[in-house]
Amino acid sequence: MNQQLGKHCVKLIFGLKQSLRRGQRELITAATVAVCVLLLHSIGLLQSLELAALDQFFRLRPYESPEDRITIVVIDEADLDEVGSWPIPDINIAQLLQKLNVHKPRAIGLDIYRNLQVEPGNQELCNVYKSMPNLIGIELLANDKNKNVTVLPPLGLNQNQVGFNNVLYDSDVKVRRSLLYWHVDNQVHESFALKLAKLYLKSENITPSKAKSNPEYLQLGKAVFTRFQANDGGYVGADAGGYQILTNFPKPKYQSSSGEFYSFRQVSMRDVLADKVEDNLIKDRIILIGSTAPSLQDFVLIPYSSSLMGTAEPVPGIQLQAYFISELISAALEGRPLLKVWPDFVENLWIFIWSYLGAVTTWRIEHATRNLLSILVSYFVLTLSAYLAFLYGWWIPVIPSLFSFGSSAIWITSNIAHMQEEWKRSKEFLYHVINTISDPIFVKNEQHQWIVLNEAYCRFIGYPNNLLIEKSDYDFFPKHEADVFRQQDDLVFQTQQPQENEEEFTNADGQTHKIATKRSLHKDAAGNLFLVGVIRDITQRKLMEEHLKRTADELSRSNDELKLKEDRLHYLAYHDPLTGLSNRKFFAEQLYESLHGAQHDNLLLGVLFIDLDGFKQVNDTLGHETGDRLLMTIAGRLSNSLRTSDTVSRLGGDEFTVILRAIPNVQIAAKVAEKILSSIIKPIAVDGDAIRISASIGISIYPYNSQDSETLMKQADAAMYRAKRLGKNRYEFA
Repeated sequence: MNQQLGKHCVKLIFGLKQSLRRGQRELITAATVAVCVLLLHSIGLLQSLELAALDQFFRLRPYESPEDRITIVVIDEADLDEVGSWPIPDINIAQLLQKLNVHKPRAIGLDIYRNLQVEPGNQELCNVYKSMPNLIGIELLANDKNKNVTVLPPLGLNQNQVGFNNVLYDSDVKVRRSLLYWHVDNQVHESFALKLAKLYLKSENITPSKAKSNPEYLQLGKAVFTRFQANDGGYVGADAGGYQILTNFPKPKYQSSSGEFYSFRQVSMRDVLADKVEDNLIKDRIILIGSTAPSLQDFVLIPYSSSLMGTAEPVPGIQLQAYFISELISAALEGRPLLKVWPDFVENLWIFIWSYLGAVTTWRIEHATRNLLSILVSYFVLTLSAYLAFLYGWWIPVIPSLFSFGSSAIWITSNIAHMQEEWKRSKEFLYHVINTISDPIFVKNEQHQWIVLNEAYCRFIGYPNNLLIEKSDYDFFPKHEADVFRQQDDLVFQTQQPQENEEEFTNADGQTHKIATKRSLHKDAAGNLFLVGVIRDITQRKLMEEHLKRTADELSRSNDELKLKEDRLHYLAYHDPLTGLSNRKFFAEQLYESLHGAQHDNLLLGVLFIDLDGFKQVNDTLGHETGDRLLMTIAGRLSNSLRTSDTVSRLGGDEFTVILRAIPNVQIAAKVAEKILSSIIKPIAVDGDAIRISASIGISIYPYNSQDSETLMKQADAAMYRAKRLGKNRYEFA
């Protein structure tokens, strides 16, 4: 009977602990993990991974229909060999443009810098420019990153026929964004791609306008181009200057007659000049002219350049412009999705949801194999969801979601493993000792009925177990005692917090005991609440408390006096008794520790050696008492001139030292020295007199001057003496 009771009690009490507040634990875990992941995301630690994941989505997306609106006239190595020079002479460019214009393209984009004359043929080229209003040239605008780099537009083209081709690079030197507009000196400039797209769309009766949803956004046909913000998608603090958009790179596929695959149709410059190009490859199209010759190094990296294995393969700059133009035209004519992002709140909620799913999935699937399978399936579903959303033009943060899901799963898994280990250990122990414990233990349900009792409790109360089960305190104790028990039980049920109280207890023989009862609340998997109480008989202890209390009071007074003396001695050992600043001993210890920390964290550290100018004269003329008051004032000004992380000490006499921790550069030490000099030189009122005094400061910097404290001090001291020789009231670096 007792053995069965013990097993039942173990199963109930510790089984309840395992399932205690499961729903709250899942929510707290999910919220904590989500906050940590969002913090990592907000400081940019996940940006590179998120951009890499975006690149893989681009690579995995299916191929699209061939782009029949754009043809690229490439200038390759063979063309350069045939022409024999670079830049290509103006006469060759003029002939190329004339040959192309015969076939009546909608627009021609010359993606080659022609800001200088390249004779022969400059006049012929200028005449061609004037005869081709559908020709667009390029220029390079100065911006924040290349303030001094500007390439003027081709000579002879008016400003309406020029677009800039500035390219935005991410931290990994890849291009994932494009510029539509750029303001320079209050003048609006349009990009090369936008200029050509507008020329093409003009024939379709599509012109730019303000979007109805937001007048600040550009609308072309069916497309509204949402302006890029610094923290859109996986970016954190990106450069959002100009009118930028996230580029949803098209993926057209075209197979040439030689069997090679290209993103856009290409013809060579020499074939155009030799009239070997079919009319349908030029007529009514956008013709882009640019270099693909490796020797000219006009290549960029885009998402399609990435690969899981091997090195990234760059694409020519002219092909990048083709991608930009194709996106603009496809979006305007066909409504092809542009790349959009969720608002910050929705993204944060998405990350929290996956964090919560990670906690719930791991907690509620107890089987290890099923748990692992569910995690893998969830990862697949999350990635697939983000990929499908990407195909429809939505960039959903997949890396933070994966991190939050996985972190929650790991957290809960470790928690479950710990609980199972604790359950196993407790179970093995309690099966052997629960009924030999001298303290009485009881368990009650929400109706305040006893449901489990150990033998110690039955002996203590004086009634058998079978008589007490499913009864309450009111059935066996005096009403005033039962009222106290009920009140304490209700407090635990309401607050769901453990409580320990001292109470009176009358057993079956009428004997009254002083008891200490610790109550705690537990919940099973179904949500049923149970109250567990552990009783200790403290009757004898109470009788001795008064005696012990008197003894303790006497000991406490003695200990307080010793503690005050110890604190006073410690203060005197490390502080200057006059100014209250730390002394030479404390300074030496702090400098040693600070150097160690600076070396570990790879930071700069400054040491300032300060000596007052003319202090001896103050002592000699006004007396030592005045000198002491002056030193105390100077000490206060030094403390007010420094950060809380810095340390100022008095070495003795009129010598002070300062430790400047974690300074970003030596200029900070100079600014602090200037601040100190300005503070010290202010008049000091002593007994109605205004005393002026200055200081000379020597500065040494770790690790530039030395890496040990003794040498740093010597060099700062020497620099201070040099400051005195150079006129005082100044600072000098070692």
